[in-house]
Amino acid sequence: MAPVIRGTRILHDGWSRFLVAEVTMPDGTRLAREIEDHGRAVGVLPYDPERRVALLVEQFRPPTFFAAGTLSLLEVPAGLLDEAEPEDGARREAFEETGVRLGTLERLTTGWTMPGISTEQMDLFLGAYSAADRSGPGGGLAEEHENITVHEMPLATLAAMSDRGELTDIKTLLLLFALRLRRPELFAEP
Repeated sequence: MAPVIRGTRILHDGWSRFLVAEVTMPDGTRLAREIEDHGRAVGVLPYDPERRVALLVEQFRPPTFFAAGTLSLLEVPAGLLDEAEPEDGARREAFEETGVRLGTLERLTTGWTMPGISTEQMDLFLGAYSAADRSGPGGGLAEEHENITVHEMPLATLAAMSDRGELTDIKTLLLLFALRLRRPELFAEP
């Protein structure tokens, strides 16, 4: 017998939706569990295999500031999925946030970001680009007040930062580790 959700009530309905679910477990125990109903998202690590660099973004994140006083995070371009296809969403986010036009993407996985609290599933990709593919300003959308700073960084530097524990965004670490496993030659010092 599987657990049963007897009902939900909405606590907040805005950019995210917050619910309380009333759950009956297989043994008859009744529980109330909070759910952040976020939906699908995408993340992509744009990297240039010729120059051995990657594009990351930095911006203020209110939750990390609230929890730890962190003023900004270095992370891969990411966002909510508005399109039917995750690849199209990853390309859109990469262009909006970094100004790079990505072509073929290499899918890494679709995974739950915080299964204990959130419905968010994130599609993660690696996306090769060249210097000629940087055709937009990046920085995010003005109407979303993202105020994104774009960083093009050597892959060897990012690997060293991850080894020292200086990269703290999990999706960024996962994508960087995947690229290190799949293309280790890109991380050698020039």
